[in-house]
Amino acid sequence: MSTEPETPATTETPEVTEVTEPEAPGGAGDTGGAGTGGSPEGDAAEGDRTEGATTEGDGGGGGAKQLTEAEAELAAQRVERERIARRKAERQDAIDSGAKLSGKAADLLAAVRAVESGRPPSSTVFSAPEPAPREAAPEPARPARPVPAAAPAPAPGAVDSVRGVLGEGGAPGTLAPQVAAALGEDAAQRLREDPWLLLRVGGVRPEQADGFARALLGAACAPDDERRGRAVTGWLLEQAAVAGHTVLEMPALVAALGRQSVPDPEAAVLDTVAEAEALVFEDALEPAAPVPEPRSDDDGADEDEPAERPVRVLVGLERYALAEEALAEGLARLINSAPKEDGSAAEWERATDSARGSAAELLRAVRTGGLVLHTGGEASAAEPATLLRAATGAGLRAWAATHAADGRARFAALLDAAGGPEGPAAGAPVPVATLAGLLSGAEGPGRDPEGALDLDLLVVLDAPRLDVEGAALLVESLPDGARLVLAGDPGVLWSAGPGRVFADLLAARVCPQIASRVPDPGPLGELVSGIGVGELNQVEAPGKEVVIVPVRDAGEAVHRTVQLVADSVPRAIGVPAGQTQVIVPGHGGAVGTRALNAALKERLNPGPGRFGGFDPGDRVAWSPAPGRTLTGEVVRADAEGLHLTCAGDDVVVPKERVEQAVRHGWAVTAHQAAGARWPAVVVVLPGDAAQALSRPWVYTAFGRAERHLSVVHGVEQALARAVAEVPAKPRTTRLPFLLAPQVPATAG
Repeated sequence: MSTEPETPATTETPEVTEVTEPEAPGGAGDTGGAGTGGSPEGDAAEGDRTEGATTEGDGGGGGAKQLTEAEAELAAQRVERERIARRKAERQDAIDSGAKLSGKAADLLAAVRAVESGRPPSSTVFSAPEPAPREAAPEPARPARPVPAAAPAPAPGAVDSVRGVLGEGGAPGTLAPQVAAALGEDAAQRLREDPWLLLRVGGVRPEQADGFARALLGAACAPDDERRGRAVTGWLLEQAAVAGHTVLEMPALVAALGRQSVPDPEAAVLDTVAEAEALVFEDALEPAAPVPEPRSDDDGADEDEPAERPVRVLVGLERYALAEEALAEGLARLINSAPKEDGSAAEWERATDSARGSAAELLRAVRTGGLVLHTGGEASAAEPATLLRAATGAGLRAWAATHAADGRARFAALLDAAGGPEGPAAGAPVPVATLAGLLSGAEGPGRDPEGALDLDLLVVLDAPRLDVEGAALLVESLPDGARLVLAGDPGVLWSAGPGRVFADLLAARVCPQIASRVPDPGPLGELVSGIGVGELNQVEAPGKEVVIVPVRDAGEAVHRTVQLVADSVPRAIGVPAGQTQVIVPGHGGAVGTRALNAALKERLNPGPGRFGGFDPGDRVAWSPAPGRTLTGEVVRADAEGLHLTCAGDDVVVPKERVEQAVRHGWAVTAHQAAGARWPAVVVVLPGDAAQALSRPWVYTAFGRAERHLSVVHGVEQALARAVAEVPAKPRTTRLPFLLAPQVPATAG
């Protein structure tokens, strides 16, 4: 194969839709990354969302004695979930509906009522008349918010006991720490009594748990075992959460159980709910069909009887369902309460009068509203920066929060560049923190005596990345009377965790929504803006801002990608290899992140990988918590672990977590890259990735480039088709339904 031309950018037409060479089939592999969508058991193992969620966890290993940022964040989430559970337990309301259901759906709801009232679910419950609804308990007072505490690691003895049981069943002993963390101190006994509990460990599939159960139980192992039905039901709900759903509709869950060879899917769901391992809900739907004709007088019905509203039965795991309920309550509290009037009204008015366009609209909305949504592209971040300066100048305790350190640095630079009298006082800290640091107390204003964040206004950037658990924890940490601004680009990929918080709030229209009118500049801004509305436009790129590199097969895609990063972009664009990021649809396959990272390491930083597969100077992607990925570089390794530098922050990853939390990062997926930006980006689209593409994926991947974008193009017309015709995969959530009775809709 001939070498790359001296300046390849000049030989390619800077038009995104042009492909000058025919495509040959790409290498076979699993670059899909499509997620499970509506099917909770779809093949998402190599997709952006699934890969991030299943490999970016803590792995259950022991940690360093000092609390790390990731451990503090996870501990804070655990504390918050316990608080939510306590609040849920204080309520004794029965599930209000189900009178018009029949069959298994009615049995399911009756079982839930029995569990809530303390009675065992049995056949008598299904045939007995429905009890009168209990009076709703008064809403308890909001408790003081606890300071996050570290969770103890599994005891070594418990891990050893679990390892012994795993060995008896032929399962790898390396799973022992994760099993012990998931099942508690008596994990060995519980696992021996119910081998299918192995499915609670990330990455274990039903067929693997079945083999483990057969080895332990022998002839007593049967496909209709109730324990298997419960475990597979829970596993499917976990897989749905990985795909972004907070709940599943009952028919979808039953169908998925059938595909997993569960003989009686409805009974399995019923048993799972009865054992309090899942929750069931019945949400009313707006009438989608014409109202039925009124009954005639001779049928004995009351003409004034109200028509039944259609409903949907939903099943979900407790942690996500309660987090979504807590989020709805917290958002309603912010929306319905009057914001504090601290500070100088004159200063606020002066700042509002001096602002222009959508920035002035944002200031006016925030002054009177407890929750405001702000939408726009990368350039629109200047408007939240104007808001933050105005609020600080008016005497409010105002802070901004980003998802990663590089976002924090970009927003801090916006504040510094504007300057002016409204900016922070000389020597004062720039009021920008990461979300993890804010919630753990490592960054930001700290907490007041009641445990709430000590602030009056919080601006959250990249809000589409908020999942329900993180958003619930954040909202519950805000004091009464605080203002919350969620700002972000609605066109990017949704959160890696379950939920679609920002999109749900936009759709619910329960608070002011300010759309920025600040366009992203240059050819890259024009290209990405067009993608956002479903158009893959040709753009003029006189400075080689956009370059298309056609390829015919997987081998050529890898070769051209390495040449672009190592030679062409540094030579023709002036961006060094260390500032160029490769983005691909998935991790597996001939042109996934694993294959590309191996090729890029061999070219850019060859070495034996003596530190768990890594060498000093390696580009890495570190996942401190599920759904969070930070890119950085390996500095060294010692007894403490692997030392990294990520966006200027020094990080030490304990050696027992390196295998699961760190991977090479010259190439990442679009979900891992979301929220970050690089001077140059190379997006690789091999032929076998066509089915993985969607408009949000392309919008997110192309939008990571600041100065230059190269597209290694092997999908022919699939790129334009994805931009025009493939929207975001739907997610099943309850947030709009939960908000509706608490907050009146606005024209917002």
